[in-house]
Amino acid sequence: MGANELSALLWRERELLELLVFKLEEEQLLLQGGKSRWLQHATREVEQVLNLVREAGLGRSVEVAALATQWGTQEDSTLRELVANAPTGPWGEIFAAHLKAMGDLTAQIKELRDSNERFIRNAARSTQETMASANVSAKTYNASGATGTPVTNARIFDRNL
Repeated sequence: MGANELSALLWRERELLELLVFKLEEEQLLLQGGKSRWLQHATREVEQVLNLVREAGLGRSVEVAALATQWGTQEDSTLRELVANAPTGPWGEIFAAHLKAMGDLTAQIKELRDSNERFIRNAARSTQETMASANVSAKTYNASGATGTPVTNARIFDRNL
């Protein structure tokens, strides 16, 4: 394993992060549009992409450790430390570009996640307020159209009218 393999893994991880941004934006559009019917599906898709991102991150950690050993740095080095200790040549710049792009995507993901959380919290609060303000006592209308007293007693109707 080497720098080429790590770069390929980083490209794959970046693609997954971009897919996660898309899925979170999709979820946000459903929340904004009040399309709660499809929210469960969108959330499940976000979770599936998150699992793929976790797996890719694990693969990246293994590759970084292997490359760090080849480059003579500590095996538990992070990608940032690997960039700092890269040998002369293009790999330091390539990995730095990957690192910056992944940082930008992570910031977008955090912003979308926070925004979606606010939407969900506001929707839950709105639902609770609506339920709390619902008038429990049902009333009937009298002959003039005004609401009368709550229906609590049985009524007798004269069928001979």
